[in-house]
Amino acid sequence: MSDPGTPAWTQLRTALMQSFPQLYELETGGPLAMDLGSDGWLLEIKPEGTVLCQYGVAMDDVMALLSEGTPEDLGTDEVAKQAKYFIQPAVSKFRPLLLQSGFTEETEMNEEFVAATFARPVDFQNLSKVQDLIRWCCRQIGGMR
Repeated sequence: MSDPGTPAWTQLRTALMQSFPQLYELETGGPLAMDLGSDGWLLEIKPEGTVLCQYGVAMDDVMALLSEGTPEDLGTDEVAKQAKYFIQPAVSKFRPLLLQSGFTEETEMNEEFVAATFARPVDFQNLSKVQDLIRWCCRQIGGMR
């Protein structure tokens, strides 16, 4: 496990960004991310030693779909419930594979989005295993070879 700004995280980030040019920073020196294909899945590598595969939807998008242009004021709980329902088809397609592969599932929710997040710890001391896991996620979820 590494903290942002530590030499281990800095070295890993540099090596991963060279191996995977599609990675981008979510914040300077912080987590790295990449889109997994066009379906909306996102891969994130966190400095704490975690790889995430996540699929989510913006709350504003869900509100727009539910209100169909009316200024109806929907409660956050109702919108979140609908957002979870909205993401289920995409999530259920990969849930068994991710869970069998050592990922754990959580639902992440805030005022901006709802996401199904699958997390798996990785050992940053073993760069090739981290790279292999990223490639696996790209192949399995992103359809990239």
